[in-house]
Amino acid sequence: MAAWHVRGMKKMTETDIAARIAALDWAATSASLDREGWVVLPGLFSFAECEATASLYSRKALFRSHVQMARHGFGRGEYRYFTYPLPPLVAGLRGALYARLAPIANRWYERMGHDARFPASHPDYLARCHAAGQGRPTPLLLHYGPGDYNCLHRDLYGAEIFPLQVAVLLSAPGVDFGGGELVLTEQRPRMQSRAAVVPIGKGDAVVFAVNERPVAGSRGDYRVAMRHGVSAVRSGRRHTLGMIFHDAA
Repeated sequence: MAAWHVRGMKKMTETDIAARIAALDWAATSASLDREGWVVLPGLFSFAECEATASLYSRKALFRSHVQMARHGFGRGEYRYFTYPLPPLVAGLRGALYARLAPIANRWYERMGHDARFPASHPDYLARCHAAGQGRPTPLLLHYGPGDYNCLHRDLYGAEIFPLQVAVLLSAPGVDFGGGELVLTEQRPRMQSRAAVVPIGKGDAVVFAVNERPVAGSRGDYRVAMRHGVSAVRSGRRHTLGMIFHDAA
């Protein structure tokens, strides 16, 4: 079984990761996602795991591509998409989180009137992505320095879209960097957009809607469009692990 290990930290297997994910309060997580479209999972990574994961950024062989955001009008800063096989911690986290989020995703799709449903296991869902021509892995590490930011966007890479994603903050706000808040917006029908600044610390993860989510209204459920971005980093360096569950074309 694959294991994740850095000096001074015990080896962690995929079973360990799955147990950590299973121990979270998923009833409260589901309720918050229904209410707000996002939820914080506090302390998902230890500080040692944050440092170890951020340090992977310099290991170019682990990544399939390197994106300079300014070149594409995405903002400022850079990120790298992992290649397969993913590092064990990333692969284990992706599979364990998907298994818990798939029932929520199916319930959302039912409420929004979508016909598609998501299988219980992530390998089964990836097989569907690959059959649709989406075979490139999408987990990524993002790196921001002073003045860097990420424009509001959606992580859509093809027809296959899993409606939830996860970001793990690997740096400490107010210590490693200033500014750089995660910002989420929702566009409600016939109403002005609403924004939320998500309060997260080093090692915290946030689960949030990729593209749209259902909201209960007086006449039944309706859809709101979601976007996310990062405000300008005023000082220091900010590293984030992004966990997207559909692969890219």
